[in-house]
Amino acid sequence: MMRIGIDFTAGIWQGAGIGRYTRELVQAAARAAPDMALHLFYAAGGLDPQSPFARYAHALAATHPNITLRPIPISPRLLTILWQRLRLPLRVEWLIGSLDVVHAPDFVLPPTQARTLLTIHDLTFLVEPACAEPNLRRYLSEAVPRSLRRADLIVVDSKATANDLGKLYGIPSRRIRLLYPAVDQRFRPMPAAETAPLRERLHLPNRFLLFVGTLEPRKNLTRLLQAFALLRADYPDLHLVIAGRRGWLYDEIFATVDRCGLRERVHFLDFVADDDLPALYNLAEAFVYPSLYEGFGFPVLEALACGTPVVTAKVASLPEVAGSAAIMVDPHEVEDIAAGIRAALTDPEPLRADGPPQAATFRWEQTGQALVAIYRELAAKAAAT
Repeated sequence: MMRIGIDFTAGIWQGAGIGRYTRELVQAAARAAPDMALHLFYAAGGLDPQSPFARYAHALAATHPNITLRPIPISPRLLTILWQRLRLPLRVEWLIGSLDVVHAPDFVLPPTQARTLLTIHDLTFLVEPACAEPNLRRYLSEAVPRSLRRADLIVVDSKATANDLGKLYGIPSRRIRLLYPAVDQRFRPMPAAETAPLRERLHLPNRFLLFVGTLEPRKNLTRLLQAFALLRADYPDLHLVIAGRRGWLYDEIFATVDRCGLRERVHFLDFVADDDLPALYNLAEAFVYPSLYEGFGFPVLEALACGTPVVTAKVASLPEVAGSAAIMVDPHEVEDIAAGIRAALTDPEPLRADGPPQAATFRWEQTGQALVAIYRELAAKAAAT
């Protein structure tokens, strides 16, 4: 049986973004190849075994006999120091046994003698360096080029990221494989009876715009708030709900709320559990995501799947995700963001109708099959040498 090692550290520690991608991707691969042994290795030092993602991993292994959990009793920070900063040749194989392929879904490869697959989600730290957390930017600027040189193949989430790899690192297209993420089936239009309990539990206003994502500069929340301020006189009962944890360089977001006099109209929910997100999208009048740069943009796809009118930025990968099912705006122009929101509120029904069919073109079943084909391609090359 072919043995695939997958770095599951993001899947076991991270709630949104890459963590969700890793969890969904592994499940899709396990379904697509029951004859392939998937060994999920991850930094487990300090991990609460009752955390939702730890429980998810154990449920995943219990459901799929071809999945084996391989916890490494070291914290994520220490493992990163050992593998990426000190670059100790502590191979994965010494910890979990021989492997045919090692897949790193989170930017950097561990030491290994197996064939390697590296996922690069975006190049924010190069394209929008002012938006990246400084320590993370320095780390990725050093670690990513090393991993790119070592990788046999590179997976990207979008054509936009593939183009960035070519322009910024000179990676030829023959080394890149496009593997679109997808959306879970629980993201769907929901009747009011299903969404009402969440409105009551989270004390949500009757009418609101929604943003979902980490509070950090790349998400462009200051301009979103300024655009919302332009609309408040025409929509006196409309609120803005922002769901996401504080990331970095977020002080300006709260300062903008105060400068624009929006304290009574803007609501910060912090992190919202995955199980609550479908209802939250459904309750919104529109979902607004004017990000400056995205390697894919999961929240846009999730909102489309729920039939929520979407306003998003016409940059990077977002046009690939939204197609013609969303209103596209210039994220650098506050007036254009406001105009896009106004258009979505004025004529929402075509957007509600177009969203789910667009989202349905991104399917985890198809993604899992494509990933397994890449694993087999790499293993065949290893066997031929």
